[in-house]
Amino acid sequence: QVHVVESGGGLVQAGGSLRLSCTASGRTISSYAMGWFRQAPGKEREFVAFISWNARSTGYTDSVKGRFTISRDNAKNTVYLQMNSLKPEDTAVYYCATALRYISGSSYSHEYDYWGQGTQVTVSS
Repeated sequence: QVHVVESGGGLVQAGGSLRLSCTASGRTISSYAMGWFRQAPGKEREFVAFISWNARSTGYTDSVKGRFTISRDNAKNTVYLQMNSLKPEDTAVYYCATALRYISGSSYSHEYDYWGQGTQVTVSS
């Protein structure tokens, strides 16, 4: 059984920073691409960022480019999302997910199989 857990969310003022972490038990994520998604109240879940298994490839949704950075430490079985210059519109529950085998990176949620419970990020204006 694979168990994905996110942490690091919280309340921050606009312009501030947070770093989210994601770990997975039951799977050595070093062989898998990983992704971050988010869901704001009343909206559908949307792609935020992905990182390939070897960190050579990353991708971001346009609204976070230049502000968010995805990274990974395979020795710690952990993926991170550094979020800087946060805006109120970044407020959402942030989810981490492991990609399907042989997926090098994707913005499509159906190409991810195991998801965490999410961590709340609230940005006040």
